[in-house]
Amino acid sequence: MSTALYRRYRPQTFQDVIGQEQVSKPIMAALRAGRTAHAYLFSGPRGCGKTTSARILARCLNCAQAPTDTPCGECESCRELSREGSGSLDVVEMDAASHGGVDDARDLIERASFAPARDRYKIFIIDEAHMVSNQGFNALLKLVEEPPEHVKFIFATTEPEKVIGTIRSRTHHYPFRLVPPETLEHYLAQICEEEGVHIGAGVLPLVVRAGGGSVRDSLSVLDQLMGGADGDSIEYADAIALLGYTDAALLDDAVEALAASDGATLFSVVDRVVQSGHDPRRFVEDLLQRLRDLTVISLAGEAASAVLDSLPGDQFERMVRQAEHVGGRRASRSADLTNEALNLMVGATSPRLQLELLCARLLLPETTASVAPAGAETPKSDADHAASSAPASRPSRPVSARHPGGGQGQAGPSHGGVPRASGPAQPGARVSPAWAAAAEPEVPREDVAAADGGGGRSDEPQASSTSAETPITGEVAISEAEPATPTTSVTAAAPSPEPAGGAESALPQNAALVRQRWDEIVTAVQQNSRSTAALIQTNAQIGGLANGTLTLFFQTAGLATTFNERGDHAPRVARALNDVLGLNVQVRAEVGGAMPQKHRPSLAGRHRPATPHLSA
Repeated sequence: MSTALYRRYRPQTFQDVIGQEQVSKPIMAALRAGRTAHAYLFSGPRGCGKTTSARILARCLNCAQAPTDTPCGECESCRELSREGSGSLDVVEMDAASHGGVDDARDLIERASFAPARDRYKIFIIDEAHMVSNQGFNALLKLVEEPPEHVKFIFATTEPEKVIGTIRSRTHHYPFRLVPPETLEHYLAQICEEEGVHIGAGVLPLVVRAGGGSVRDSLSVLDQLMGGADGDSIEYADAIALLGYTDAALLDDAVEALAASDGATLFSVVDRVVQSGHDPRRFVEDLLQRLRDLTVISLAGEAASAVLDSLPGDQFERMVRQAEHVGGRRASRSADLTNEALNLMVGATSPRLQLELLCARLLLPETTASVAPAGAETPKSDADHAASSAPASRPSRPVSARHPGGGQGQAGPSHGGVPRASGPAQPGARVSPAWAAAAEPEVPREDVAAADGGGGRSDEPQASSTSAETPITGEVAISEAEPATPTTSVTAAAPSPEPAGGAESALPQNAALVRQRWDEIVTAVQQNSRSTAALIQTNAQIGGLANGTLTLFFQTAGLATTFNERGDHAPRVARALNDVLGLNVQVRAEVGGAMPQKHRPSLAGRHRPATPHLSA
């Protein structure tokens, strides 16, 4: 039977204790100068080195070479108090969880009255000190206040506030902290190297996350992975399955579908989560973590690389692209909604239902417009706020409306060059969801309903209105009026190869497959045209795949116009889609995107191994 990792690698000196320099350095200085106290209080989270440091302090105090801050490891006292030692009669460890009463305190007082059997000091290490009763602490008070010269106390606890103040005031209090992830990950890598175990890319960050900053918990998780490994290698897929974390591919698909407002893909991810046996609550936790990282990347800019240094290089690069597509505003809002859903999922009888409702709230646009009376003008500040609050990757769907107090707009080209339809939409006519995603709203649907008074007519007469208003149907109608604020331009679709007969019916109903293999598509495009590959690699975002058309979102109207009207960019991408995925589709560009490229965090200096991008 093998010994647990946390016992085999228990530190023997203060130099071996990781992540607790705020405790180790002053204690070592006191040991070298011979200014040690008679009582110490070590507090902090579990598994961060309190009891281990107490044992090291006891070894230093009773070492034959004392005063010293490093036990020699050769004298009889040091050998007895080592990892392999049997313990010393002069160092007493007590578990206050089972020995915290008055009778136990009286027994300790009696034992403290006797001189050490061999060593310099009789040291009492009281673990879980917060479990000592008030009566027990009061019984120890006189001894802790004025102990004999040969007695020293070391209290260790996770809840120092439960130690009565009269005891705390008579000790030197040293708070321990959780170990930083980078320090802990480096320490685990050294242990794996000593054990001769190969760790796959992305495994150690999962172990560190599962350990939560506790060295003992992290070593226990790593020990479990080593014990269940097939051979001397621990792979990313095995760690994901054992620890229950969500596969990175599921999170990537969910975030990219959210950025493109692709409901089909997002709800298919929910189905994959459930069908693969993942816990919906754990998926929501991991999604919240991902949204937090995207918010940091969006707002921190170049500094995000240092803040998220524990992420593997390839995963960080994928998240940079996702942050550009989602944007900081929408990532922050989505994180708030996810956090609320996570709180509601505690004790929920149907976690899947809560997850699906969360996805619906994430897809719905943020509504900030207020209902105004018919003919009233919207203040410019409110309009600007509504425009800035709408997700940049998918503006709201346009509806037919008129300018307040004026006549109906004349049919004509919009600011992006697309002719607007005049009159009501023809029966059966449909507008592509990708077109609806990129068009700029004229008037929010709520304002139109309020202006019509719920019956489709305005109560206030219009100045020069002679024709009936365009009805609002279930389909998306193209507005006849000019946009109130020309902030978003929509470019016309460039002619692309027509899909082969019967190909449209065989298309997937979402763009998840295209997103997953986008790098291969870009590589195929680069073989034919470097200019097209450079245009789509850093600027294009996959919007949707429907009705035989793949929509690419660009951040500016100029880039979209360049793709649609200059050169053969669209046909080249269509040919690459056919070569890589066997899809015969048209390709067109529209306006979308969120974060300017100048804020893209730098990837320089990141040489961390890549994380396998597994598909569910």
